[in-house]
Amino acid sequence: LRMADAAVTYRAVVKDVARQHGLYATFMPKPIATINGSGMHVHQSLFKNGRNVLHDPSAPYGLSREGRAYVAGLLRYAPEFTAITNQWVNSYKRLIPGFEAPVSVVWACRNRSALVRIPQYKPSQENAFRVELRSPDPACNPYLAFACILAAGLKGMEENLPLPAPVEEDVSALSEAQRQERGIATLPGSLESALAAMEASTLVRETLGEHIFAKFLQNKKAEWELF
Repeated sequence: LRMADAAVTYRAVVKDVARQHGLYATFMPKPIATINGSGMHVHQSLFKNGRNVLHDPSAPYGLSREGRAYVAGLLRYAPEFTAITNQWVNSYKRLIPGFEAPVSVVWACRNRSALVRIPQYKPSQENAFRVELRSPDPACNPYLAFACILAAGLKGMEENLPLPAPVEEDVSALSEAQRQERGIATLPGSLESALAAMEASTLVRETLGEHIFAKFLQNKKAEWELF
């Protein structure tokens, strides 16, 4: 909640200061077609009794059992919460291959086109260990986005979802057959398809509550129809 407050405050302050200097600050996901878009990478850690529960220094990639399940939850439910983290028609002009924005539902450590990444950290600073979700954009509602992201990770832990192998190579270079063979899914390619995935999602419905869930769908469907 504090971070969502900070994100909203940050946007307001940046826009106001820019205006005072005769400039316009935009948090549009893809303001210029030929340049990488604007992402809002969300770094996540979970602490219990002062311990970073996502981290195990003796485990592969530093991910604890809970950490692996948390990442698996993000991957499993990402298509369902994409309408929340990427809520505008313009959002899907950013989520295209070739511009460092994630399109494929994979995780990695070094691959900067992956949906979820495990950033490097100093072994002496284990509390800095975190999971980075790279699909959200800065035009989203962070209160709704952070709630759905957290719910997805916790659901993965609750269900003890298995984590697939990391993908460090460029997924866009793989053929469609190779992606299917490896079970690599893709994020929704438009607001319309993202809303369809959200509407079928029990997780998002339960996270947002019936009122916000229904109103969000109603507003965004109207926006898509207008587009």
